[in-house]
Amino acid sequence: MQIEFLSTVALIAPDPPASRKLYVDALGLPLESQGGDYHHSEQIAGCKSFGIWPLDQAAEACFGAPQWPAERPVPQVSIEFDVADAAAVGPAARELEQAGYEMLHPPRDEPWGQTVARLQSPEGAVIGISYAPVLHEQD
Repeated sequence: MQIEFLSTVALIAPDPPASRKLYVDALGLPLESQGGDYHHSEQIAGCKSFGIWPLDQAAEACFGAPQWPAERPVPQVSIEFDVADAAAVGPAARELEQAGYEMLHPPRDEPWGQTVARLQSPEGAVIGISYAPVLHEQD
């Protein structure tokens, strides 16, 4: 698998308003929402995308339900690594499975154009192997 770049870091927040108070109000990060509780920015130097991802939305994205499964560690962060193109996500996910990692979901296309497969790391982080066309256009 060939990782092109670290594309996204998103804190997974059980209390999004409290997180926004720190990252937006205190630190002054230019995080914006396009409706809802997910706030992000592609305008922070050194990071393609930084966000505050509500836990219920992370659970929905990974498991199709708003509750994180009790048998899994509750994640505090999501990190996504982008590959060269959408077609490379599937082989990368299979490579991870062959190495013994359980995918939270198989590769799929999200409504915003990203192709992504996710797993949970030994530390409990949500790790995505993805292709987000808009982030490749920034190069």
